Amino acid sequence: MSTCTIEEVASSCNAVRFLQIYVYKRRDVTAQIVKRAEKAGFKAIVLTVDVPRLGRREADIKNKMISPQLKNFEGLVSTEVRPNEGSGVEAFASSAFDASLSWKDIEWLRSITKLPILVKGLLTREDALKAVEAGVDGIVVSNHGARQLDYSPATITVLEEVVHAVKGRIPVLLDGGVRRGTDVFKALALGAQAVLIGRPIVYGLAAKGEDGVKKVIDMLKNEFEITMALSGCPTIDDVTRNHVRTENERIKSML
Repeated sequence: MSTCTIEEVASSCNAVRFLQIYVYKRRDVTAQIVKRAEKAGFKAIVLTVDVPRLGRREADIKNKMISPQLKNFEGLVSTEVRPNEGSGVEAFASSAFDASLSWKDIEWLRSITKLPILVKGLLTREDALKAVEAGVDGIVVSNHGARQLDYSPATITVLEEVVHAVKGRIPVLLDGGVRRGTDVFKALALGAQAVLIGRPIVYGLAAKGEDGVKKVIDMLKNEFEITMALSGCPTIDDVTRNHVRTENERIKSML
């Protein structure tokens, strides 16, 4: 869904790159994009599983949002969807995304790529166990930036439930709500191997372009290092569950 092609992203940096995808009604589209990612040196596939349908994004509907040019689909499928009312992004998603997505699709995706597969969008112990059974290589605990379903839980509040369910068999990453280095510290203490950053990067980009993005990353890194130092943690391995107290634990301590 990027406005830059896979190949453009690959040529722009030497960082480790993952490809985030949805499963489309036309499976050949998904398959071609995955193959392009493999050829471009991407290291993993991140399958978003919490968008069988696009959530009701009222700001997009009100503003009649027009889908930007999605370059990875050029020559594969038309993205020129301009409904008379409502969101163009929602109209495109409804026409392109496969709402019948199920655990069987992990097996299909595995059949077309040798890259590791992570699933993004899990929030419960039950789904974490199913993901392990399906043979995925990692889980991203995510509520899609809280834009899919109203009242979905904050990811930090369900992270530990997922971590306990997988019991170290596969990595668990956290997505959503990371605004400070202290948030990174809390996620690691609760068992995440890494965090994903969304909105802060976009804010930095909007404010000061590439330099703004670098500034955001530097701020998070510096805040995280300060938090480690003031918590007595010389290394990442020194960050443990004992360094945080959840809301439930705080309430119990008052009883």
